[in-house]
Amino acid sequence: MTSAIFAIVLGGAGLVVGGILARVSLTLPHGTAGARPGPRRLAFMALAAAALGAWAALAQPVPLAAVLTALLGWQLLLIAVIDGEHFSLPDALTLPLLATGGLAAALLDSTALLDAIAGAAAGFAGLWLLAFAYRRLRGREGLGDGDPILLAAGGAWVGWIGLPSVLLWASAAGLSFVAARLLVGTPMSATDRMPFGPCLAAGIWLTWQLGPLGL
Repeated sequence: MTSAIFAIVLGGAGLVVGGILARVSLTLPHGTAGARPGPRRLAFMALAAAALGAWAALAQPVPLAAVLTALLGWQLLLIAVIDGEHFSLPDALTLPLLATGGLAAALLDSTALLDAIAGAAAGFAGLWLLAFAYRRLRGREGLGDGDPILLAAGGAWVGWIGLPSVLLWASAAGLSFVAARLLVGTPMSATDRMPFGPCLAAGIWLTWQLGPLGL
């Protein structure tokens, strides 16, 4: 199967998956069970999931790698939407991402399993220690409880060597968000909250697709 045909297949699958994700995004973490997504949310999630599926097929020549990459993208999409709306990263989303990262390492051998374990440990420890230091110095929370687990999951996918790239991409995404708000005239202060999950999700996706920066 050519990459173009496979891109259509995974893109079509993404349309279906996106519809499911749109509904799930309303029930996690504090939504109403059985809530139905509106047409805008449904269209956004379906098109985004389709684009991620097609991108995965075009970027990964091996079908198994493409399917796992699409799975990564769909998981990150849901995580980004929920954290962006609720400032929350439920374990029900981050822990499965950690598990699929280990599965990808075992099946694809693109990241040795030991590297995936080391990446998960380093990702969690790094952000947890940063959050702890910030809390001690400033007397308030700087990161959510789910952010270290999300970076641990990212480390399982990209290995310990990819973690600096994840954080660089995430920082660039965060700065771009701040710059966009300032450009449109939205006032900001040092105490404003900003969800870091979408930034980390972008960093994990780009590092997985493009590889660690500089390597």
